Amino acid sequence: MFQPTLFKDRAIFISGGGTGLGRSMALKFAELGSQIFIIGRREQPLKDTCEEIRRAGGSAAYATADVREPASVESAVEAAFQQFGRIDSLVNNAAGNFMARTETLSANAFNAVVGIVLNGSFNCTQALAKRWIADKQGGNVLSIVTTYAAANCGSAFVVPSACAKAGVLAMTTSLAVEWAKYKIRLNAIAPGPFPTEGAWSRLIPSKQFEDHARESHPMKRFGRHDELTNLAAFLLSDMSQYINGECVVIDGALWLRGAGEFNDLLALPESAWQEMESARSKKSQ
Repeated sequence: MFQPTLFKDRAIFISGGGTGLGRSMALKFAELGSQIFIIGRREQPLKDTCEEIRRAGGSAAYATADVREPASVESAVEAAFQQFGRIDSLVNNAAGNFMARTETLSANAFNAVVGIVLNGSFNCTQALAKRWIADKQGGNVLSIVTTYAAANCGSAFVVPSACAKAGVLAMTTSLAVEWAKYKIRLNAIAPGPFPTEGAWSRLIPSKQFEDHARESHPMKRFGRHDELTNLAAFLLSDMSQYINGECVVIDGALWLRGAGEFNDLLALPESAWQEMESARSKKSQ
């Protein structure tokens, strides 16, 4: 679908780029010709991802950074500019999440998720935008949020994430207006279930729960990483220059199933449907 030169002469900065969806996006964007700069707290995954990109003929570099700390982010951004001379796009992907009954949460647990997701996204966005505005070069920000943020419904048992992702989405829509005059676009992607090693172990606690999640999905499957990376590539590309302040849901209609009053009828067996339909048919005669 995309030409291998789509991101030629581009340099993309990705937080949480060493693992999961961040890694998949880094590999995809590099495949399309972009220089890649990734950050995260653990060095080995960053190093491994960069080495994979280089083996494939791409250009990549990394810096360890804690997105919760503005000084750490500023240092990483400076390193990225020194490495490539410019950064024109940012992907806010660093995240933290876990299942918990909210009444059992500690203040530290709540603050850890909000710090990574909301504060981290703001720190990265502001650090790069200040440079873009000063240099009059424009820029592009893509933030990975969640369906429960996009649907404005939140979610039980992941309250810190629900609060933080809603904040990131509010930041996206707010700055899309404020910074449009600087030719800075901000958009978001709200993924449904996409298996990743880290998040999956925290959010899908058992094989039984995984099977239930799959069977209750309208498409009876989870998302593939290439489906999300293709969407991300489009939103960062020049093909979408008039898309600004939007959040694109990619979840196979899962959130729509949850929003409908009678959607749980999907669980009814065929015999129950036949009985209901037969009764209705008799009444209509």
